[in-house]
Amino acid sequence: MTLDQIDKGCEVEIKDLSGGHESTRKLLSMGLYPGERVRVVRDSSLGGPILVEVCGNQVAIGRGIASKVVVEDERDKCRIP
Repeated sequence: MTLDQIDKGCEVEIKDLSGGHESTRKLLSMGLYPGERVRVVRDSSLGGPILVEVCGNQVAIGRGIASKVVVEDERDKCRIP
């Protein structure tokens, strides 16, 4: 599953960054690395950016680039229905 499919309040682990060179560089510059845990702080259901917390910082990520972040939910309870 990808970061844009995660429900607000859930915490997941980043497994992979599946975008090209530019999107991967942008994600890494925001602190989104494989192995890091992120928590979805705000999810705009109208298609706006997703606000996540990573390493104590809050970062807004557009849905397009969030779809490049492959995550794992250990409890399988965070997927948006």
